[in-house]
Amino acid sequence: MTINEAQDEIIEEFEFFDDWIGRYELLIEYGKKLKPMPESDKTDQNLIDGCQSKVWLTAQLQGGVIHFTGDSDAVLVKGIVALMLQVLNDHTPKDILSADLYFIDRIGLREHLSPTRSNGVAAMLKQMKLYALALQ
Repeated sequence: MTINEAQDEIIEEFEFFDDWIGRYELLIEYGKKLKPMPESDKTDQNLIDGCQSKVWLTAQLQGGVIHFTGDSDAVLVKGIVALMLQVLNDHTPKDILSADLYFIDRIGLREHLSPTRSNGVAAMLKQMKLYALALQ
């Protein structure tokens, strides 16, 4: 699945809900389905600066694609981590670096998050792109 196909799938899922209560519940469900991150990876080195909650992110190049793992100590943010991983996981560094992540605005996420949480989403995306730059 391409990055844009993954984004379109997420947009379609979120459009099913008319209100943000349902969309927040969907985000929480995404977080619950996130594969657990090993405790050994939850280090200060893997913390993302700029996030209100604790967010850990790792990346490994495997077979030419980047495999990310991530987690958060906040349920809503964990859902956002899961969305980012669903879109960018297992793609080439080049594809990640050139990706236009339009799903964040299209599902209304940016406008329904506090400014500090929005900054956290931007910091998470920046870190994922930095990993892609370093691993290309």
